[in-house]
Amino acid sequence: MVGKGLPFFPRFTAAVLRIAAACTTRVAIEGLENIPDSGPVLIICNHCSNADGMLLLAYVVPALGRPMGWLGKAEALRWPLFGWGMRQNGVFGVRRGAGDLEAFKLAKSVLDNGGALAIFPEGTRSPNGALQEAKEGATVLAVRSGARILPIAITGSQRFWAKGKRLPHPGRRMSVRVGETFTLSMPKGGDRRERLRLATVDLMRHVAEMLPPEQRGVYAEAVGPTKAGMENVR
Repeated sequence: MVGKGLPFFPRFTAAVLRIAAACTTRVAIEGLENIPDSGPVLIICNHCSNADGMLLLAYVVPALGRPMGWLGKAEALRWPLFGWGMRQNGVFGVRRGAGDLEAFKLAKSVLDNGGALAIFPEGTRSPNGALQEAKEGATVLAVRSGARILPIAITGSQRFWAKGKRLPHPGRRMSVRVGETFTLSMPKGGDRRERLRLATVDLMRHVAEMLPPEQRGVYAEAVGPTKAGMENVR
């Protein structure tokens, strides 16, 4: 996990976060060999705690070996020091109130230029760690970009640093599971909204399959009977 193709600051950030993780928790990592080393890749991940982005920065970015883009509030990038650090870690600013179109264009441009982009399709942290309904924009981006999609499932982070908590709860175990890449297409025929819904279910199924049953949430039924019987907790 050397990340030789990374600029200094993302490598430095990853090292600091891994040290912090080693001092406060135990993190199991699985499937880093599935991360593509070139070409456009859309990274999708469930979002159940304050720690999720840090886990991606600490373990996925070094394995990726190249900068990974994120979307963030434009005003946050103007904050002293913190904003500079966000920019150095690949955060792109989106103006509040500008609407989803600007964010979509910016995200697609990263992929069109062969880059890596990470998004949380749910749009916000889950209050209980279970998957919430994903936003349609994530599905449209996946379909229109044509990029390979890399699913990642984070387990247990809601117990380490739950939504609404100002500080983490040391000692709780977490896992980061990286799945195999896939591409997404819209189903043929029928109502557009229904086709979009079905494509979104297909998108999130790849994440849900890697989560334990209690974290599959609204996508529990999308997981087949074989996968549903598998034990995912490490």
